[in-house]
Order: sequence, then structure tokens, then C-alpha cells
Amino acid sequence: MQLKVYNTLTRKKELFVPVHEGKVGMYSCGPTVYKYAHIGNLRAYIFMDELRRVLEYDGYKVKSVMNITDVGHLVSDGDDGEDKMTKSAKEEGKTPLEIAAFYTDCFMKDIKALNILKPTVCPKATDNIPEMIQIVKDLLDLGYAYETEDGIYFSVEKFPSYGKLSGINLAEQRHGARVEVNSFKKHPVDFALWKKADANHIQQWDSPWGKGYPGWHIECTAMSKKYLGETFDIHTGGVDHIPIHHENEIAQAECWLGHKAVNYWMHSEFMLIDGGKMSKSLGNTYTVDDLVKKGYSPMDFRYFCLNVHYRQKINFTWEAMDSAKSAYTKLCALLLQHKEGNEQADVKQLENYKEQFEQAVNDDLNVPLAIGVLWTMLRNSPKSKAVYDMALTFDKIFALDFDKVQPQQKQTEVPDDVRKLVELRSEARKQKNWAESDRLRDEIAKLGYSVRDTANGPEVEKK
Repeated sequence: MQLKVYNTLTRKKELFVPVHEGKVGMYSCGPTVYKYAHIGNLRAYIFMDELRRVLEYDGYKVKSVMNITDVGHLVSDGDDGEDKMTKSAKEEGKTPLEIAAFYTDCFMKDIKALNILKPTVCPKATDNIPEMIQIVKDLLDLGYAYETEDGIYFSVEKFPSYGKLSGINLAEQRHGARVEVNSFKKHPVDFALWKKADANHIQQWDSPWGKGYPGWHIECTAMSKKYLGETFDIHTGGVDHIPIHHENEIAQAECWLGHKAVNYWMHSEFMLIDGGKMSKSLGNTYTVDDLVKKGYSPMDFRYFCLNVHYRQKINFTWEAMDSAKSAYTKLCALLLQHKEGNEQADVKQLENYKEQFEQAVNDDLNVPLAIGVLWTMLRNSPKSKAVYDMALTFDKIFALDFDKVQPQQKQTEVPDDVRKLVELRSEARKQKNWAESDRLRDEIAKLGYSVRDTANGPEVEKK
């Protein structure tokens, strides 16, 4: 069965044909490790993971590269403002190296908790500065870049097809340019390949143009070429990368190489919060740890994400998370019934479900439809270990820990004072009073008990 994917570049679904038979090179824009990754960020990595799992299910050997941005990503994507790493280092009283190490470690823990496969290679931008400098030198020699007082810029007007990914119109951009736009640029959309640093900048390297640091976009071109070659199969990221970051990657890479660098561009849509934008700058984000503290497991969140197609916006609310948690709990209970069942399953019907599942995931990763197939199979089949085994096959892509479902433990005999605290906590959760819920959970813990929220109510265990 052949995979079809939606290519942002051509704006249509296409049959996936790899550069090298049986192998796939995939590059994913990784985190800028200056703060904790929020759940909106992590949706893009769940998508990246689902894509890799489908490719591997289909028999491809995947080389997955995800960069770690630890320099060069400015507060504004338009080459303005402070470097995010430098800003965070100053705020926390640490060095950029310490900031990068801490938040990289946190990010890796998050993706592990969410069953996101660790990429084959996770190169750091700061480990690839020489490669970036060489590309900048080449682009200058080829006439696609120019030097100014504050850096080296790519001239977008030298690349006639600039805008082919996002649909940006250069003439309109010039006409609508703001007065305060960087006066060194020949065109408002020209972007920095290398920025010259002042003496106080805490991240800088020697270069032919004096001390400085790389532009954000050049980093991905340097690392993707280094680890995947001049032309590779798939480049992923969030839709927020389309109009600037990925558009600029295409321009600089194709001018440098003289040919197309990426065959398929794939993007996941935004995660909204209560119908609005989710952003660190707006202060309305949540982390995986935040969810766990409120009684949701990482698998509850992964299940929540998988029920909406990656190219559709997903709206995060606590009510939606409650629904996802309840559905995932019921799903695990059904799986357990089949795991312990001894009825005879219809082999032909199971193969039919498998075919429906494979058709869904190979149709541009229609994972929500594939989950629907799973539910139908579990509900309509005899309670059979063969059904459970088929679900485990599906879980090679879902990665929802189906192999870990266990019978629920019997409810612990709970003292009256603990039970009263549990009841108060349940009431606080109903009122969405999360601070009080957390406080009561801590009080319960002090008495030697732990509480876990399930679809059937809280379960209390002796610690």
C-alpha cells in the first residue's frame, strides 16, 4: 500500500516516492531551547513521530534529523530583537550553554513521556558553525547575498521563485513595508544569514566578517545538508514556519545548491487554547508537567492529539482533555477485555480491519480514521486475544501503550479522614479549582496515600 502525503509546496496530496528506494531522509525543525516546550509545540513533534512510525510500518528505513536551536533565533522572526537564548540566559542568570543544556534535557524528557521516538540525529546549531559560515561565503560568492554594517543578508529578489511555499508577493511586501524596517536591507523581506555581534554579545564566533553569530534559517540548511545530503525526502514543521523560516530555507538552499533540496514539505496546524492563540509570549501555555499535575497522563494528551488530523487546528480546553482521558480509559478497559478473552475471532474480519487501518494511515496520516477503525474492531469483535494482538499492531503507529494495559487494582481501604479529603478534591476538580485540587492532593500524600483520577472516579492507594 503506497503512502500519500500532502505537500505544502504543491498544495496537494502526492504519492510518496523516496529519493533512495527503501530509505527516507526526514528533517524536522526542532526546539529553540530557551524555555520549556509547551503542549502546542509538542503537537508538531507528535505529528513528526506519527509520520516516522507510518514510514517505518510501511517498511522504510528512516533517518530522522531534528536540530536543537541554541543560538540565532531572534525574538522577532524578521531579524529584529534579542537572541532568545541570550535573553533567557540574562533573565535566569545563567550562561547560554547552561540554558541550552537544561531545556534540551527537559524537552527530551517530554518527548520520551509522550512516546515520541528520539530522532536518529539531534545536532546542535552551535556544533555546526563552520558549515554555516561556508554556506554564507558561497552565497556571497554566487551573488545571492550582500554585506552590510550589521551582517550578511540574502537578497530575495535574486531568487525569482521566492514565495512559492507561502504565496508571499514581494512587490506587496515592499509596498507595505514599515518605516522602522531594518534600513540596511535592500528589500524588507531580505533575511540575515549572519549577524555581526557587538562586544557585549555573549554568543559569538570568528568569521570572515568579524565576530558574530548565524541567522536562524541558515542553521537548518547547514544541518539538513550535512546529515541528509543535497536532496532529501521530507521536511516537517509547524504551519508557523511556512511564511518565513521555511520560505527562507528554500531560497538559500536552492540558490546555494543549484537545485531543489527537499521533495515534500509537511506541516502540522496550530493548537488553539479556548479557541484563541497559544503562545509563550501571551503566557497562556501549558507543559506536560502541568497536565500531569492536573491528573492527566501523557497518553491522555497523545490520544487527544491523535483524534484530530495533523492538518486541522486542534482546540485545547480542560473539558476536551477530560473527554480524551475518559475515552482513553475506556479504550484501555476494552483492550483488557480482549487481552483476557478466550472467544474465537473471525480471522478474515480482523484482516479487513487491518486493511482499513492501513488505508487510513497511508492516506496522508488519517490517524483519527484509524482510531475509529480500532474502536469498531474492539466493540464489534468477540473478546479474543487475537483482537488484542491486532490492536498491538495498530499501536506501532498510535504508540498509546496498549501493551501496558493491566487489570485495575482493587480499591484500597481508605481511612475516613483521607476519604473526606478525596471527596473535597473531587469537588474542587468539578469546579475547575486546580490550585485547591493540587493542595488537597498534597494533603492526601502527607497522610501516606496517593490518588489517581480515572473515568470511574478517583482511585486511592497506600504509598
